[in-house]
Amino acid sequence: MTEERANFASKVGAILATAGSAVGLGNVWRFPYMCGHNGGAAFIIIYLLCVFLLGVPCMVSEFIIGRHGASNTYRAYSRLSGGRAWKFVGLLGVLTGFLITGYYAVVSGWCLDYIYASVSGQLQGDSHYVVNYFQNFSTDPLKPIFWAVAILLVTHFVIVRGVRGGIEKFSKLLMPLLFILLLIMVVASCLLPGASKGISFLFNPDFSHLNSSALLDALGQSFYSLSIAMGCICTFASYFSRQTNLLKSAVQVSLIDTLVAVLAGLIIFPAAFSVGINPDSGPKLVFITLPNVFSQAFSAVPLLGWLMSIMFYALLSLAALTSLISLHEVSTAFFFEELHIKRSHGAVIVTVSTCIIGALCSLSLGKWDFLSIGGKPLFEIFDFVTGQIFLPIGGFFTCMFLGWWVPKKIVKDEFTNWGTVSSRFFNVYLVLVRYGCPYAILAIFLHQFGVF
Repeated sequence: MTEERANFASKVGAILATAGSAVGLGNVWRFPYMCGHNGGAAFIIIYLLCVFLLGVPCMVSEFIIGRHGASNTYRAYSRLSGGRAWKFVGLLGVLTGFLITGYYAVVSGWCLDYIYASVSGQLQGDSHYVVNYFQNFSTDPLKPIFWAVAILLVTHFVIVRGVRGGIEKFSKLLMPLLFILLLIMVVASCLLPGASKGISFLFNPDFSHLNSSALLDALGQSFYSLSIAMGCICTFASYFSRQTNLLKSAVQVSLIDTLVAVLAGLIIFPAAFSVGINPDSGPKLVFITLPNVFSQAFSAVPLLGWLMSIMFYALLSLAALTSLISLHEVSTAFFFEELHIKRSHGAVIVTVSTCIIGALCSLSLGKWDFLSIGGKPLFEIFDFVTGQIFLPIGGFFTCMFLGWWVPKKIVKDEFTNWGTVSSRFFNVYLVLVRYGCPYAILAIFLHQFGVF
């Protein structure tokens, strides 16, 4: 390599950067809907159990691999495995992060366009108008690509400035700004007439809705939301200092991630119930339902509805950007370390490549029908392969690798910072990562294919 490897300068910077990698669009459009659909507070309880009993051990495992390897995800696995086949688990993480960066930039670009559309008043209209706006925009051959490239260029601007001057510095700026926007919008939404119904819908535990499917939904959401097996956690951990308490850091990141998801629910459900609109899930919720919700909920004060729309899509864009930064860094670290080139050159390779992937994914949603496989557009193929195949496979083998292959002494030394941190929870962690996490991931993987 032609450059020295940097580390995070502060504990706060490390936590905010890692939390930024976990906080993303899924916190806003997926978690609130799943929470309401599966028993409100009952689902939150199950979700928290999944996060802290299964998600945190998986995150700690990636922390251990990343910090011990002190290199990109592929090389970190290779070093711990002695160059054996386990290194391909690390390579899978790099590939997964690289592919997600491409198609995730498309949706992130939609968020940027909706800021512009909100500011210019283009989202003011009835529900039919908003539906048409999204359909026309998302299938346009040029506009979505413009915005996807724009947010990738912003990401590139951060990445080329390095770990401390780029990732850490901007995480310290973006994450507090994200929470400020969240809190402002939560207060505004919860003060609406009839908002109490939405709050009750979110927090009233209804255990009658809980079943095996809800449990698996909670498991899947916890792993996806915490960015397990995307290479992000492992890569960022490679920049941790030897004094970083890995278990404490994993718990802090998980709490921040969960708090963002719950606060997003406190924006969406009170506003939706105040105007009698049932929230949907996925892109339909964010880009079709919510513009109509904000318009109706604040119809008495149109200026406030206009501001809420701008702030919401600014919030989404910030969440998307923090995730893109971490995803981009996974591939950038790989290229500049493995090809022995400058960091800036590695970043250029990733930015150009993911711009091409993003463009192809975006065009596949429009009239370019040939960009499809089995009748599904390339965008959906990328989403399915990475999210439903690569992530669970990577997570499963990471647990097996750390739990059964890596010498216990190495794992314990990293977990306890070489005896300077309490080992009280080490045996619990080891049992979970050997038995609980792999079987939970396997259950999610098989369930999504209808095995049980």
